[in-house]
Amino acid sequence: MSGKFEISKAKNGKFMFHLKAGNGEVILNSQMYETRASALQGVDSVKANAAQDERYVRATSSDGKPYFNLKAANGQIIGSSEMYSSAAAMENGIASVKKNAPGASTTDLS
Repeated sequence: MSGKFEISKAKNGKFMFHLKAGNGEVILNSQMYETRASALQGVDSVKANAAQDERYVRATSSDGKPYFNLKAANGQIIGSSEMYSSAAAMENGIASVKKNAPGASTTDLS
């Protein structure tokens, strides 16, 4: 089973998307977008940038948990991961985004 993007509408009226792996686990979350069209552009940007390792910024939260952000060519963050228990788990998350994003379908739940 391949990955999929799900676009949803928040209570504040803004749109966001999640990338889910084939097992249904959320592996990437977007920022909030003003319009559905902007969220769809964000999905396209993730698909275009996911395979490029240099687009992933690996970081550590203030409580020591590793996570990553995926950036577009212009440096804008287009997706963020969950907080992981280890650097190895974070690298597995990055590998999952690289594998699932390029061919993922998009479902509009908004």
